[in-house]
Amino acid sequence: MAFPKEKDLKKIREKLEKVQGTLMLSQNPTALEKFRWDLCQKFVHYKRVHHLTHEELGQLLGIDKSKVSKILRHRINEFSTDRLISYLQTLYPDTKLKVS
Repeated sequence: MAFPKEKDLKKIREKLEKVQGTLMLSQNPTALEKFRWDLCQKFVHYKRVHHLTHEELGQLLGIDKSKVSKILRHRINEFSTDRLISYLQTLYPDTKLKVS
């Protein structure tokens, strides 16, 4: 299966911007956008590996399930990067950040 053409990807991005599903990275993401996307992916991974519900993950993080849902769907405009990192450290206490 070939990778979709850019014009097809553009149409998909436009449709996704109008729905409340999971957001994807913009066409030319900044380093910070990529970093924040990766943070969200770590929450998604943790939830799947540990077979948790939104409620259970929220209890671990000390937040309600609607905020968990936003993080898992990459709808994180209301979250600072620091807050996302602090949530992640709750799940992965040995988290280390590296700038390269």
